[in-house]
Amino acid sequence: MSASALIDSNLPGLKLLNRGKVRDVYATSDPNLLLFVASDRISAYDVILRNGVPDKGKVLTKISLFWFEKLKHVIPTHFVTANVDEMPEEVRKYKETLEGRAMLVKKAKVIPLEAIVRGYITGSGWSEYKRSGTVHGIPLPAGLVESQKLPEPLFTPSTKAEQGQHDENISPEKAASLIGADLYARVERAALQLYKEAATFAATKGLILADTKFEFGLVPSASGGGEDLILVDELLTPDSSRYWPAAAYAPGGPQPSFDKQYLRDWLVRTGFRKGLEGGPEGREGEGWVMDEDVVRGTRKRYLEALEMLTGSGL
Repeated sequence: MSASALIDSNLPGLKLLNRGKVRDVYATSDPNLLLFVASDRISAYDVILRNGVPDKGKVLTKISLFWFEKLKHVIPTHFVTANVDEMPEEVRKYKETLEGRAMLVKKAKVIPLEAIVRGYITGSGWSEYKRSGTVHGIPLPAGLVESQKLPEPLFTPSTKAEQGQHDENISPEKAASLIGADLYARVERAALQLYKEAATFAATKGLILADTKFEFGLVPSASGGGEDLILVDELLTPDSSRYWPAAAYAPGGPQPSFDKQYLRDWLVRTGFRKGLEGGPEGREGEGWVMDEDVVRGTRKRYLEALEMLTGSGL
């Protein structure tokens, strides 16, 4: 394991625009390009853990690059290069820090929706179904069991909340009213095609892609006039997706996974509940720190997902 996790990038001379749950975003000397740096931070239940998972940012970057290439025929992306030597001069001097975890990307107007596609009923979708027989207000057949494959993949958008706030599951009708019916239809069409092609490929590698979250943006059209829809942020990583080992799949309960469920389960066992985002009960404000075995277990799962999908490690 690497000696330590990169919690916060520090690139003097570059303007930090945003420090998200995982990514640090910097301006560059090109007004149309941004630098994305994937840290080793990890979050669950909107809690950013105080310690990170060594190499996690590199795993996320490598998986995203793999899918950007494999799915580029579906929709253009914001990706420009991951080769630090091809980045602006002010970025290149930080090559040692950035190698393997940075991407130069096109600046885009981000669409304020989390574009979630569900192929199986699990997570918050399962919780809603048990209550009302619906997922994001969409009626589903009676008698489904937890983790069952859905008759067809469902596009189930949520709001894109500011950091520290919770995304809200919303109906397709509400989502269409937020961004406009035409743009909503374009996003839905792209998201479903991306999911279906990715799920088909993942199955050949022994993985079930249960669900995933995409983010989209708009850039000025290269042909002049209007705006083009592109894919932004990460793509089909264990942070944004649920991957299950196909060999262990057994509908009717939760599944073993290569995503953050392992960390979520540990947080709950340790006493986390809504309202304790700032730290354990009696020690609010201290934050949450993963046990070392949880760090190792999480890292192992992320690396396994990378190796199964791409055939190679870091």
